[in-house]
Amino acid sequence: MIVGVPKEVKDNEFRVALTPEGAGELTHAGHRVLVQDGAGDGSSLPQQRYERVGAEIVATAKDVWTAADMILKVKEPVPDEYDLMQEGQVLFTYLHLAAGKELTDALLQRKVAGVAYETVQLNDGRLPLLAPMSEVAGRMAPHVGARLQEKEYGGRGILMGGVSGVRPAKVLVLGAGMAGTNAAWIAAGMEAEVTVVDKNLDKLRFIDQVMRGRIVTLASDRLTLEQRVRESDIVIGTVLVPGAKAPKLVTVEMVESMRPGSVIIDISIDQGGSVETSRMTTHSDPTYVVSGVVHYAVGNMPGGCRTRPPTPSRT
Repeated sequence: MIVGVPKEVKDNEFRVALTPEGAGELTHAGHRVLVQDGAGDGSSLPQQRYERVGAEIVATAKDVWTAADMILKVKEPVPDEYDLMQEGQVLFTYLHLAAGKELTDALLQRKVAGVAYETVQLNDGRLPLLAPMSEVAGRMAPHVGARLQEKEYGGRGILMGGVSGVRPAKVLVLGAGMAGTNAAWIAAGMEAEVTVVDKNLDKLRFIDQVMRGRIVTLASDRLTLEQRVRESDIVIGTVLVPGAKAPKLVTVEMVESMRPGSVIIDISIDQGGSVETSRMTTHSDPTYVVSGVVHYAVGNMPGGCRTRPPTPSRT
């Protein structure tokens, strides 16, 4: 099989779909690997490392798409890439088709077999390919929220952990999955006042046992959400329904009830978002304001961070 790895083109997307180690495993198994020139630069993976394990470096994205049987990407194709897709190709990437009708139609029209990372499940229902990125996004969210709470960025000027004699920020996390749990742990580590809501009591019980009451856990219902959203300084939406759109848990009315300068971070935006006022943003233009509330809904949030140190190149 010919496996192709094009350079990511989504705004400020620095990840690459295949490491040199992965490329080496594929070439060792007898496959041909094509990597676009510069595909690994954003992740500090120079092309020489790919070449050493037998991968071929090609000049353009068209060279990759035209020759490959399978395309490995990190993020879903953008409209500029639709015409590059070839009939009969297999596309392996994060697709989030529940919120992407245009992309769904493009895949169908070009007869491309799409395999979405976020829908690959183990027998116990876990999502092994989505989990690492959810973990990254969850851990990033409190840092983003703390920054956006600064007056310079339109926030209320609330210090995440407060200081002696001054209350800390109130952080509400919607969902106790991988992203939500990590968001809650990091926010609590920053000494914020953290509440997590979810319908799954086992997940809430796990958080309560690990944090020993340091994080407030509440069963999710409309009245609870109305009360907690209204009083929160930062709301982090992490709700996920595999293969489907995220439920709109926070209504327009709830957003309007929040204090001006409050912050909403919608990690669920890839699946349509869990807040009615959310719309996808980019790393270049990450925020907008609705009813005085700062919204952050970057679709490829983990793309701004490298999650592993580069292996030093041999000289």
